[in-house]
Amino acid sequence: MTGKYMAYVGSYSYTGKAKGITVYDVDVEKGQFIYRCEVEVDNSSYLKASNSGKMLYSIADEGVVAFKILQNGSLARVNSINIKGMRGCHISISPDDSYIFISGYHDGKITVVKLNEDGSVGKITDGVFHKGLGSVAERNFRPHVNCSHLTPDGKYLMVADVGIDQIKVYRFDKAEGKITLVDTVRSERESGPRHFVFSSDGKFFYVVHELKNTIDVYSYKSGDRTPHVEKVQTIATTGEDPDQLTAACAIRFAPGENYLFCSNAGDNSVSMYERDTETGMLELKFCLPISGDYPKDIAIFPDMEHLASINHGGSISLFHVDYEKSLLVMSGRTVRVNEPNCCEIVKIGE
Repeated sequence: MTGKYMAYVGSYSYTGKAKGITVYDVDVEKGQFIYRCEVEVDNSSYLKASNSGKMLYSIADEGVVAFKILQNGSLARVNSINIKGMRGCHISISPDDSYIFISGYHDGKITVVKLNEDGSVGKITDGVFHKGLGSVAERNFRPHVNCSHLTPDGKYLMVADVGIDQIKVYRFDKAEGKITLVDTVRSERESGPRHFVFSSDGKFFYVVHELKNTIDVYSYKSGDRTPHVEKVQTIATTGEDPDQLTAACAIRFAPGENYLFCSNAGDNSVSMYERDTETGMLELKFCLPISGDYPKDIAIFPDMEHLASINHGGSISLFHVDYEKSLLVMSGRTVRVNEPNCCEIVKIGE
């Protein structure tokens, strides 16, 4: 792969061991992270780079912080805003980098924020608190907004609520930055829809459930009043025993979207699926250990040949992916980092 890449890892910092964001140079050919520095952010539990690759946005106790990604990969703080709610847990960005959407696990709120032309965070344009009761005491007995994405047609904002086993569908008014509830996609009871991703062609989306340890595959078609969605497959995240004590965490496409990866806490594994781009269906190729505890996130290298498992227990384990033999082979020493939660690999210098 040509070009220079950086990895930005967000960590919880409430124990005082981590500063917030750890910055690494990425050796794509060898599949390694090389430590550069740390940037202070209070509890940087989730990071998202802009589609332009020029900005990085971080969840923080104060709300959301915007950083400019410099030519050499360093970060320069631009500004921050208070989201008028409890600390968020997930960020997504509109394709044109004009809005960010903050999911709030702790208070069950989805917040819409306008981005300024220079990439700085602007004003809040809308915020909605979910209502309802779930089915599992202490974990999902009330709303916990965990993930949100605009649909590929740009008409709707879909919001996964792990607490009430639903994905809310909101019509998105881009001009005003407002959202209006129009539909609900209901997951299986006590399943816990955690994260979802859309295929780039807009035909399918994939929902990972942390309590049932399954991935639901849905077809997607745009509509005037509501989108048309249909479940086409349910597949386990943990190999032969989907009922073992574990929790599905993160879901990521490899570049090209022919493969999908899912991390699983508890048994501390990563599963890889081959994807049929015509039907959207998944075929499990392997479910293998990642030599770390609690893999909260996965980062797929731009060459597709390497994978980083972001282990909340205090490490990043790095692997070469052998697609032909369906194997993971460690590509370097484990990187030690305090309480990592997420990772973004970004191309710089363009």
